[in-house]
Amino acid sequence: MKKPSPTALIILAFFAIYVIWGSTYLLNKISVAKLDPFMLASIRFVTAGLLIFVIAFFSGISLKISMRQFKNTVLAGFFFLTFGNGVVVWALKYVDSGFAALEIAAQPLVVLLMMWVLQGKKIRRMSLLGIFLGVIGMFLLVSQKEIVLQENALTGILMILACMLSWAYGSIFVGKAELPKNFFVNTGYQMVTGGLLLVFFSIVFGEKWVPLSQWGSDVIWAMVILIIFGSIAAFTAFNFLLKQVSPEKVSTNTYVNPIIALFLGWYFLGEKITLQSIIAALVLLTGVYFINTSRNRLGAPRTPKS
Repeated sequence: MKKPSPTALIILAFFAIYVIWGSTYLLNKISVAKLDPFMLASIRFVTAGLLIFVIAFFSGISLKISMRQFKNTVLAGFFFLTFGNGVVVWALKYVDSGFAALEIAAQPLVVLLMMWVLQGKKIRRMSLLGIFLGVIGMFLLVSQKEIVLQENALTGILMILACMLSWAYGSIFVGKAELPKNFFVNTGYQMVTGGLLLVFFSIVFGEKWVPLSQWGSDVIWAMVILIIFGSIAAFTAFNFLLKQVSPEKVSTNTYVNPIIALFLGWYFLGEKITLQSIIAALVLLTGVYFINTSRNRLGAPRTPKS
């Protein structure tokens, strides 16, 4: 059997980080309508992490790590998955999937500001322009009466902001922490430990664990896609691209994911796309472009994907 050409694999990998990651907001929105958020996220990550361990085992990849590495993967799993993703899923009960994707698109801005506050990193002029545009874009996005006046919408907005802070701190943490050298093993431990912490919080918050027989076909399919494609395939594609093309090209998913999420939310769920949201997206993503361009020129660490 003829192996796919490198060009074909690169195209498939970009499809994964563009479309599959962009669709995760829609899939989580569909699932959280019937399942409690921490239960939903815990099942996704524990299952995906265990599947990664199985793949690694049959691929001859050692799963052995040091105690320090294990502790650091637990912390990273908490910042990125337990809090960073679990609370976003919770927030999707209150805000549209496309809106959530646009707000999260400002993550590079939050990372840059946190690096400035915690590490004293100097901010270049291009990044300052990006921050200025990002703040304006965020203001345009969250100041819409159609959104703010919705029940619990402000709660959802603040929850996503808290998740962005968690991701930003996690990004700084993993830049210095000792983690497993194999990214596949690293991801597996983060997903399993982060997922188990989500199980703990699900129990603490008294969530109802709905049996599989009551999920419905739409939720089952959404979960299968989230586990196999959103958690395993897309992340593998992301790391494959980092070795094949420039970081600037890989980071373009930051701009494409919100557009995919907006379109899918409008098409499948009838979510409204306002003119102000479109303007906010253009301003915000332009700001993110300036920030990413400046960071890549400096060789700054990229924001890890969860």
